[in-house]
Amino acid sequence: MYNYRMVTDDLYWVGADEHRLALFENIHPLYHGVSYNAYVLLDEKTVLFDTADWAVGRQFIANVKAVLNGRPLDYLVINHVEPDHAASIEEILLRWPQVKIITTPKAVTLLNQFGFGLDPNAIEEVAEGDTKCFGKHTVAFVYAPMVHWPEAMVTFDTTNGVLFSADAFGSFRSLDGKLFADEFDFDREWIDDARRYYTNIVGKYGPQVVALLNKAANIVGLDNIKYLCPLHGPVWRKDLGYIIDKYTHWATYEPEEKGVMIVYASMYGNTEAAAEVLAAKLTARGVTNTRLYDVSSTHVSYLISDLFKYSHLVLASVTYNLGIFPPMHNFLMDMKALNLQKRTVAIMGSGSWAPRSGALMKEEIERLKNMTVLDEEMTVTSSLKADNESEIDALADAIAASVKGETK
Repeated sequence: MYNYRMVTDDLYWVGADEHRLALFENIHPLYHGVSYNAYVLLDEKTVLFDTADWAVGRQFIANVKAVLNGRPLDYLVINHVEPDHAASIEEILLRWPQVKIITTPKAVTLLNQFGFGLDPNAIEEVAEGDTKCFGKHTVAFVYAPMVHWPEAMVTFDTTNGVLFSADAFGSFRSLDGKLFADEFDFDREWIDDARRYYTNIVGKYGPQVVALLNKAANIVGLDNIKYLCPLHGPVWRKDLGYIIDKYTHWATYEPEEKGVMIVYASMYGNTEAAAEVLAAKLTARGVTNTRLYDVSSTHVSYLISDLFKYSHLVLASVTYNLGIFPPMHNFLMDMKALNLQKRTVAIMGSGSWAPRSGALMKEEIERLKNMTVLDEEMTVTSSLKADNESEIDALADAIAASVKGETK
């Protein structure tokens, strides 16, 4: 049974939801599923924009067949060849062998590396700024290298203002019968999944995302974009400025909010107790936009996501084998891998016989770009005691002053 939806005149969503996958890219938890989006344009020529993961291949193919309703498939535009979008290409070629593929030269190389064995005569390679007319609809191709693979491009329909944005503007979470962002309470239901998707999948490539946004503004014109059709998550047809503003913050590593994220690593609960005391003292100072996380029990993708959201970070870690507690060290390495920057950080180390974690965490943070480490820091020896009161008060004062933009 088919399950497609109309996006706008002549254009249909033919994707499918995936609820069984536990880990996206075998890394990131999917508690609410994910959608794989593809689109069919019915013009004088018929055009399929991207395919879907083979896990949803049966539904995807049923949707394409239903929309075509007996018409041949003339073109397949491939914006991105990552396997979660390219896995059904072979099935398309088997069912519609006459289809012509439109994509970038780099994409052709990668498709051959994946073993598709494409007929060179069936491929039309496009360059930056090329256009293609399918009848009423003319599309323009804009390269989007490293957003987040080197072969990626986006395709803009100049007739109806649809931007097929590949993995840009995508999100975790399944659509569950809906399609458009305005059919959800996006800011309540979806923004955390959208942020977690961007920050962990695309986050390292902020400069490339900025370059794409600038190219879209110059080549396409942001005011001309009426629909954002990503490869995951909902389609945007209203309030496009909302999601573009979010992407601008994330791509430039500017925090969305003034707030404090406290991440602690505790073996027996003593560092956790110190982090709890600090959180309470921040609240007493009027800093209530805070989040407290145990680095050992929180998947790092959620930590990275909130770190893109908040302006301030507190790292509180026990010393382990004369080093940083391993889950905390892994978090720091993910921060580095994803190019996190422009945050203010406070340090709280702890240990019993050689408490070195504070100094080591500070070294790692100072290796990142554009990071500010507060001068006030403290070390908890085994457990927090009454004579630590002045130290933790000083740390809370420094964090609160920084959040509020005050100078000491």
